[in-house]
Amino acid sequence: MPTQAKLEALAQQGCPVYYFYSTEKYLVHQAVQQACRLLAAGADEEINVLEGAAPDVDQLIMAAGTISFFGTRRVVCLPEADPGAYGEKDLAAFLDTLASLENAVVVLGSVFEGDRNGRAKPGKRAQKVIDQCRKLGWAEELAKPTAAQLRQMVIDRAAAQGAELTGQGASALLDRCGEDPYLLENEVDKLAAGSGYRTITPALVAEMGVVSLEADVFEMVRMVTARNAAAACKKLQVLLRLQQEPIAITAAMIGSYVDLYRVKLGQQHKKNYTTVFKDFGYKGSDYRLKRSAQTAAGYSLPQLRRCLKILLELDKNLKGQPVSPQTLLETALCRLAMEGGGL
Repeated sequence: MPTQAKLEALAQQGCPVYYFYSTEKYLVHQAVQQACRLLAAGADEEINVLEGAAPDVDQLIMAAGTISFFGTRRVVCLPEADPGAYGEKDLAAFLDTLASLENAVVVLGSVFEGDRNGRAKPGKRAQKVIDQCRKLGWAEELAKPTAAQLRQMVIDRAAAQGAELTGQGASALLDRCGEDPYLLENEVDKLAAGSGYRTITPALVAEMGVVSLEADVFEMVRMVTARNAAAACKKLQVLLRLQQEPIAITAAMIGSYVDLYRVKLGQQHKKNYTTVFKDFGYKGSDYRLKRSAQTAAGYSLPQLRRCLKILLELDKNLKGQPVSPQTLLETALCRLAMEGGGL
């Protein structure tokens, strides 16, 4: 994200064009809003927002060419521009308009698909706009935030509301919500209110946070890895009381152990979890595999194969035996805990 100091410096230099692009909509939205607020500060006119992927070029020319009654440069914002949506003729007119700005400052934002490395992959027309904006003013690709940066983000957001969110609580929140900044912000706001704007504890995150069977099961797997079958069974009882289906719990456990096996296999071939994420075609965030890599470190491949065999038996038994599902699940958890994560 651009720093406030950087944006202020660009504004003082009279920068006419700001272009922010990323694979993450949240980052683009935040940067565009931050730049527009700074540029419009103290002005009496509203920001002229041109919505859509390809606003009409005539609209842009009119908005950028209109002289302000207050002697300031108008701020024209295209928050969701997609240069690839313009034809060649309109794109040329678009670029010419950016090159001849006199009465306006233009702020653009775009979201592109990512490549295998997670970087934005703009097309040829978008690259022309990027090059033009970089030549005339400022163009910046906004990198996806790391888990550490997201933890700090939610800690800061809680603090801004008078609540305290510890590092452990922030980690629990990421486990439950993943790395969606919009969801994280909403959850922090809810939890801050739920805590009475005091301390947001991991227990409160588990109690009031968004329901995530995957996060709850992974927590249960960590208990099993620590050979704490009693705690894992208590967690299982909570899930069953919440009316989570035994088959769904088992499926989530199988998914967790498959992740552990894949990451462990990658480790043995000198491949980190990000490579495993790409090679096996996972979607979304790789945070889940990062946590799996930490857990898998304590296992051997033979141990994990035995764990998967236990889970396969559990799945078959749940679908074919008249035994209580809770009994079958608890038995499997105890067997998994005996395998444990210690070598």
